[in-house]
Amino acid sequence: MIATSTGKETFVLESIRLLPELSEAHQLFGQYDIIARMETDDYDKLCDVVLQKVRSVQGVTGSRTLICARFKRD
Repeated sequence: MIATSTGKETFVLESIRLLPELSEAHQLFGQYDIIARMETDDYDKLCDVVLQKVRSVQGVTGSRTLICARFKRD
């Protein structure tokens, strides 16, 4: 979940769609402006992408990372 400066939504969306680590990104209405998806088994890689690539895009003002839980079926 990514928050942007007013008027920077399109620029940020187009910029993060260029990141090969992200499988998809879409514009939202509400508290956050963009939702992006990344799949990895490597927590360190996730942190690197969020901190060094996503948050460094000009116009990004904040983000919230949600990690999906996996449950084993009996």
